[in-house]
Formats: sequence, C-alpha cells, structure tokens
Amino acid sequence: MKADEMWKVSTGKGIKVAVIDTGVNPDTPSLEGQVLANEVPAALAYKATEDYDGHGTSMAELIAGTGDGGGLKGLAPGARIVPFRIGMKDLKNESEKKKAPALPDVIRAIADSDVKIISMSFTEDIDRPEDLAAIKYAQSKGKLMIAGTGNDAQEKNFIGYPAAYPYVVGIAASDENGTVGKFSEHGNYVDLASPGLNVPTWCDNTFKSYCVGQGTSQATAITSASAALVWSAHPDWTANQVLASLIDTAGRDWAKDDPSTYLGYGLIRPRKVLENSDYNPGPPATDPLAKENAAGVEGDTNAAPSASASTSPQAPKDISGGSTSAAASDADSSDSTTMWVALGAAAAALVIGGGAFAVIRSRRSA
Repeated sequence: MKADEMWKVSTGKGIKVAVIDTGVNPDTPSLEGQVLANEVPAALAYKATEDYDGHGTSMAELIAGTGDGGGLKGLAPGARIVPFRIGMKDLKNESEKKKAPALPDVIRAIADSDVKIISMSFTEDIDRPEDLAAIKYAQSKGKLMIAGTGNDAQEKNFIGYPAAYPYVVGIAASDENGTVGKFSEHGNYVDLASPGLNVPTWCDNTFKSYCVGQGTSQATAITSASAALVWSAHPDWTANQVLASLIDTAGRDWAKDDPSTYLGYGLIRPRKVLENSDYNPGPPATDPLAKENAAGVEGDTNAAPSASASTSPQAPKDISGGSTSAAASDADSSDSTTMWVALGAAAAALVIGGGAFAVIRSRRSA
C-alpha cells in the first residue's frame, strides 16, 4: 500500500467514519481529538465512549489513529471517528445490552448525518428485516457500508450479516502473502479483501498494551480507512464511485467479472487510485455490486482453504471460479510493497516516526 506515499496525497481529512462496535475510548493517546462523541445523538449515545473490551477502540485506531504516544497510527489519520456501541453478543452484562441502541436505529441515525462511511466489524448469522430496511435507507442516503464476513470458516462458515446484506461491502481477511485467512468466512457476499492477520490491536479494555490480532474485523477497519483516503481526495465522488475505484484497482489473479468466494474482487490497493489524479471512477449512480445484490446471498459451505493453499503461489480455485490467494499484479512494481501501521517505540520493526508495524505482501508480475 505504501501508506507513507499515499499520505502525501490524502490522509482522509474531511471524512467521518462511524464505528459501530463495542464503544470507542477517545482518551487513548492515538485517538485524542479524533473521536467526535458530541455528534452521536443523545438517544443512541449509551456508553458510546466506553469500550468494554478494547475491540472498538482498536478498529477506530486502525482507521484514524494518529500514532501519538506510541499508539497505533491508522491508515487514514486525517479522518474522524463517530462512535456507537451496540449490544454485542459477547457483552455479558444483560442490563447494559438492553440499554444499548439497536443496530437499525444506529444505522438510520448515521444515514441522516454527514458521516460518509459506516464501519461494522461484527457479524451474526441472523437475517433481520429491520436491519435490512435500515441498510437500504442508508444506501439511499449515499453512505458506504463496510462489514467483516466473519471468522468461523473452519467451524461452520455461516452466512454472516450485516456483510451479507445488499449494499454492504463484505470484507475477507488476507495474510502477508495475499492468501485468505483460514478463518475468514466465504461465499458470494465476499466483495473485497484486506490485511487481517498479524495486525496489532489492544489486548483488553485496560488499554495498557497491544497484542497481535487477526480477523475480518481488522480487515474491515483497514478497508474503511482506504475508502476514507480515496473519498477525501475526491470529495465530489459518490459512495458508488469510491467503491468502484477500490474494486477496479484491487489486486487479483482472476477475471474481474468472476469474483472469488474467498477474496471477492481482490485485495484493496487505494494507492492505485490516489496516484492517478485523473482516475475515472465511472457513473455516480451505478452500483458496482449490482450483480451480487440482484443475485442474493449464496453461502459457500465447502471446507476452508487447505494448508497447501497458503503456501502455493497460485491456490486452487473454488467452485465459483474464485481463488483463495491473489498476487496483486502491478506492471510498475518491484517484488513487494508495504502497508504501514505505526506502533510507536515499542514496535520491533522498521521506523516511521517512532516505530512501525509492517505488513509485507508479496506480489508477482502479471
């Protein structure tokens, strides 16, 4: 991704990202001044700035963290976060779960605001009509909705919502070689892939140290940040155009019109959009996922990718013609590229402004 080069063009400034999660702690060094808690409607603000396990704060930092105080530097440090806490299934306190706002109410409120991107790093296996109605409303208001497909592929690979709803961009997690994570759920609702393995996140809600995390949650946050970078550079674009540009420039080894059920249209590469100031994103009203939205959701209950798939330079294709690994072909590239997420002095990696966590993705020429 070469974030240091992208930041010369865009940092995500002017873009607000709603993080619907376990709450967001606005007082970590990396998020000071980055969280717009006052923009959360009072009726939906229950403990929005109290994160009960560190997950939502981690996602917010991956998107818009500044890197101050040794914290995470997100991919779009110029963006701002609007936090929401909903009643996640792992929230043990039933009283708090009941007081938390309902997802459709949150989505509708965001739809009526000036937030551009809705980042949802959670999943469940229940299709709720009220959620779908809210999502359709948000789509009508021009919002870009992004969600992880889920992390249970090795157990049951259930169809994960909200990623599987129409107008929601479903995100798979890939490793440093561009191979889908074995845990990353798959099906025809997977639209794009993003780094989601070996990504630093807060260990818990004490916010004292970072641990190595993995999941489609992290991949979702990095995708949301990528969209913020693109939208900031092209503020007159619509959500359709931002998404179309990410799909068009995604790294893949398969035909664009035959998306993989593991990696969708490929690995996000916002740099390929930002480096071309004359990039044409297509018509503003054309839904780039119209085919998927019209076809409806089909699960893929095949076994998760085998161990050989993670080591093969070109993994076998699944039954839908989609690959489980991708080389982000790029004629002007060298053998590898780097996506940086700054970590501060504690990181044992190359340094960008006090330390960095590097995700190296190998690629081969087309």
